[in-house]
Amino acid sequence: MASGKPFPLNAWYPAAWSHEIGRALAARTICGKDVVLYRRNDGAVAALEDACWHRLLPLSMGRLAGDEIVCGYHGLVFNSAGRCTHMPAQKTINPSACVRAYPTGERHRLVWIWPGDPALADPALMPDFHWNDGTMWKGEGGTFYSLKCDWRLVVDNLMDLTHETYVHSDSIGHDAILDTPFEVTHTDRAATMTRWMIGIDPPPFWAKQLGKPGRVDRWQIVTFQAPAVVVGDVGVAPTGTGAPQGDRSEGVNGAFLAAIAPETETSCHYFWNFVRTFRTDDDELTRSLQRAHVNEGRGVYDQDHVVLEAQQRAIDRNPRTPFYNLNIDAGALWARRLIERMLEREQGAGPADRAAE
Repeated sequence: MASGKPFPLNAWYPAAWSHEIGRALAARTICGKDVVLYRRNDGAVAALEDACWHRLLPLSMGRLAGDEIVCGYHGLVFNSAGRCTHMPAQKTINPSACVRAYPTGERHRLVWIWPGDPALADPALMPDFHWNDGTMWKGEGGTFYSLKCDWRLVVDNLMDLTHETYVHSDSIGHDAILDTPFEVTHTDRAATMTRWMIGIDPPPFWAKQLGKPGRVDRWQIVTFQAPAVVVGDVGVAPTGTGAPQGDRSEGVNGAFLAAIAPETETSCHYFWNFVRTFRTDDDELTRSLQRAHVNEGRGVYDQDHVVLEAQQRAIDRNPRTPFYNLNIDAGALWARRLIERMLEREQGAGPADRAAE
C-alpha cells in the first residue's frame, strides 16, 4: 500500500457521532490523515484535508462562512468540495488551489469517512451497525478519542472474550468462558466467534439484569466486519428455556458495539455502545448501563482502556513479531487475516484490480 500504514484506506471508518458535527469546525485524524469536518446548511457533512493550500495552517483553526471555510491565516476560502473560491489581494485564483475532499456518509447515528480512493467510496460498503440506531435496541455510548494503542489491539480484545474472566472479574467475568468450547466461522469480509455456556451460575452483571434466581444459559456471538467494526450479541436466559434453540424470550439480550477508526499506527478512536432489547423505556437503566461501561476509570471499557494502552507501551519497548498465539486467539487471528487481505489488495493494485474488489 502506498501509505505504508497498517490500515486499509479503501474502507468506511467512523469519524464522529452525528450529534458532534454541527455548524462548527471539528478536527480529526483518521488513518494518519488530518481532516476537518463540518455540517453544511443543507445538513450534509463535509470533510476536507485539514491544511490550507497556501501555508498549510490547519483549516480547523479558521471559521465557517456559509458552507465555506475561511483560513485563519490569510483568508483563503474553500468550498465543501475543497476548491479555493477566494484569494486575498488578487482576482485571479490559481487553478491548482484546492484541498482534498473526503467522501462521507451518515448512518446509525455516526458520521463515516472514506480516506482512500474516492471513486471506490460505495455507500453499500458501509458496515451494518443498525443496533446503534436507537430504535429496537436502546443504549447510549461514547468515544475514547486518541486511545493510545494500535487499533487492531481493540479488535483482538473484542474477538477473544476469555479476557473477561480476568480483566472484568467483578462484573461479566466467569470461569465458564475458559472452560467452554467455541466456534469460529468466516466469510471474505467477516468473522464470527460463537460460544454457548449452558447451565452456569450467571456472573454479577447478568444476574442483576435477569433478576431471576437459578442457573442460566449464556451466549456470546461476536462478529467482526472488516476492517474495523465489532458487534457482540450477548445475554443470558434461565437454563432450559430454549435460548440455544432461538427462544430468548425468558432472558435478557444485549449487544456491545465497537466502531474503530485508526488515528495513527499506535492510536485510534474507539466508538462504543452497549445496547439492549429489555426494559427499553427505562432511562435510568440506560444511564446506569452507560456508567457501568465508562465511569471515571471504574467501568468495563475503562478496564479495557488501561489494559490496551499498557499493552501498546509494552509492544513499543519489546518489539517482536509475531505475537505468540493460543487456541483462544482463533477469532482475532481470522479478523487480522481479513485485514491483511484488504491491505494486500490495496498494495500495488491498479485501478482495474481495485475496482474489482
